[in-house]
Amino acid sequence: SIDLNILFDRSLAIRSSVADVKFTLVLTICLVVMVIFLFLRNFSATVIPSLALPLSIIGTFAAMHLLNFSINNISLMALTLSVGFVVDDAIVMLENIVRHMEQGEGVMEAALKGSREVGFTIISMTLSLVAVFIPVLFMGGIMGRLLHEFAVTISIAILISGFVSLTFTPMLCSRFLRPPSKERHGRLYMALESFFNRMHCAYDRSLHAVLNRRRVVLVVILLLTVVTGWLFVKMPKGFLPSEDTGQLFAFTEAAQGISFDDMVAHQRQLANIVAQDPNIEAFMSTVGSGGASSSSNTGRMFMRLKPLDQRKLSADEIIEELKPKLATVPGIKMYLQNLPAIRIGGRLTKSQYQFTLQSPDKDELYRSSILLEEKMRALPQLQDVTSDLQIKSPQVTVQIDRDKASALGVSVEQIENALYFSYGSRQVTTIYAPNNQYQVILELAEQYQREPAALSLLYVQADNGKLVPLNTIASTTKGLGPLTVNHLGQLPAVTLSFNLKPGVALGDAVPLVEKLSRETLPSTIATSFQGTAQAFQSSLQGLWLLLLMALLVIYIVLGILYESFIHPLTILSGLPAAGFGALVTLMLFHKDLDVYAFVGVIMLIGIVKKNAIMMIDFALEAQRKEGRTPLDAICQGALIRFRPIMMTTMAALMGTLPIAIGFGAGAEGRRPLGLAVVGGLIVSQLLTLYITPVVYYYMDRLQVRMVTFLRRGRVNRQPSELD
Repeated sequence: SIDLNILFDRSLAIRSSVADVKFTLVLTICLVVMVIFLFLRNFSATVIPSLALPLSIIGTFAAMHLLNFSINNISLMALTLSVGFVVDDAIVMLENIVRHMEQGEGVMEAALKGSREVGFTIISMTLSLVAVFIPVLFMGGIMGRLLHEFAVTISIAILISGFVSLTFTPMLCSRFLRPPSKERHGRLYMALESFFNRMHCAYDRSLHAVLNRRRVVLVVILLLTVVTGWLFVKMPKGFLPSEDTGQLFAFTEAAQGISFDDMVAHQRQLANIVAQDPNIEAFMSTVGSGGASSSSNTGRMFMRLKPLDQRKLSADEIIEELKPKLATVPGIKMYLQNLPAIRIGGRLTKSQYQFTLQSPDKDELYRSSILLEEKMRALPQLQDVTSDLQIKSPQVTVQIDRDKASALGVSVEQIENALYFSYGSRQVTTIYAPNNQYQVILELAEQYQREPAALSLLYVQADNGKLVPLNTIASTTKGLGPLTVNHLGQLPAVTLSFNLKPGVALGDAVPLVEKLSRETLPSTIATSFQGTAQAFQSSLQGLWLLLLMALLVIYIVLGILYESFIHPLTILSGLPAAGFGALVTLMLFHKDLDVYAFVGVIMLIGIVKKNAIMMIDFALEAQRKEGRTPLDAICQGALIRFRPIMMTTMAALMGTLPIAIGFGAGAEGRRPLGLAVVGGLIVSQLLTLYITPVVYYYMDRLQVRMVTFLRRGRVNRQPSELD
């Protein structure tokens, strides 16, 4: 009997990853609802903002359907992250209404007054958060296509949540919210109430202490900005994190000129080692065929790993465990790869990253590539450095004596046909059977294909029908020559591929290889990275531009909303603290600043400024309507908004924590984003509660001085105009 098994099935990893993201989404919703209940300790008050979650998610699914988006890892990750944000607006609205009810106002009055007070705040928070993702929508290239669906999905969820918070939440509060009960509460309620009161009092005391040392805070802000900038420059940078997809791929390579039988024997020795590994469920092995980069001395092997719950090692750990075992087989090398979840361009080479050399002068190209390969092998940051250059294959050159051949009536074409019929595997006919058809290949018997001496036994048919020995009209010369000649863009090319040592970031390896090539290669040889390394180079520049554009767009949006050039800077003053927290967290967990982590940093721009918006809106209102001093207004705003700030931050933190911890398949790719957001939220929450009031005070003084200066200028110009 014959059993057919599907060895390569990407849908298994995709389904597993999507299922784990769904679980993360449900867990996130539960954690966010728990945070709301712990702060409010009221069932009806908990249900009202929690309803913003399903409404926003269902509305986002409807928009995704209209935009022809699919439910995939990117869109589901965007929804999971949005869970912590979509509830923020509803929390701010609800908390303000509850605060008015705690002051003795009726339900309807509290709903109307509370919603009017924070309506502009919610609009500012929603629009400024969406503004962060506007530059992502216009990104081009690989990164633009990868993040476009992410940005659109999370932006739609945030806009829907803002609309729900401004309309649906106040209506529910006016109908179903009950005033705080004066009856005796349970121990849990009283314990939490006592804890929150002590925390509020501690913040009150510490805030006044900080405001009395405002210059020290300015020095701290300056140091944070400098250190964060330094960390951004020095942080190891990657492209896409390695994920465990449950599949391994391997190239095998033996000596050039090895016979097919010997190659098969070597390949079987490697296959026996792979078959004994308890982490591998099934594998496939081929020799000498399968793609543009194949040749007679190469082979391939594809391995399907057991499910994650049936093995203890990850894909990368299995590779490190197999390497020393496979190295014991003499005469052949095996290059293992953990197949990436997202493969970007480039040929499938023996190692993951490719560096290509091009030149019209093949001799110079081959000499220089060999020299560069040796120097790359010496770099401690690289491993598995290989080349597709194969110029040491044993060859026999047949030199035709045209005069003798012509005298005997043999043409050059007849000689070429004789050689091709003998060694070229030419199809000469097809045999048709009732149920199948068979190609007939003409070639010499196997014993005549092993030694060059067999050429002397070859005869060529002349024009008169006689058979002429090949060695009477041609001579043979043994030598070495290229097994394959590769081209890129119509120029001869050599591709050097390499892997990174554990702990080495792609951002560190790329400049090292570029520097080495400049020092080694002549100016006539053009170089370029291919595949993932090339995408990393272009995306690194794009990501920095994306960060600057996000800051610029959010500054413009805040400037329009507040009709001020100064206060948007106050709102953005907490960003260095968030960036510092994100980068330090990534370093502590030994993660690179890759694409997903960079998206987390960009998201922090939109999240962190929410705290400042809540404080600054109240302070500006207190200054305009109550005539408070800037210091008194911002101090009171910080204290009154302390509870909603803590609630929204904890909701965002709980919404991102499952992603930072990572569950199931594909968690390795999501984890850097979650760690960046969690680390940035924790540090920014601790610092912006103190930084924002101090910056607000100095920015308000700066604004007053600027207005005074402009007014004096106008007064001074009036007499001259009269003259």
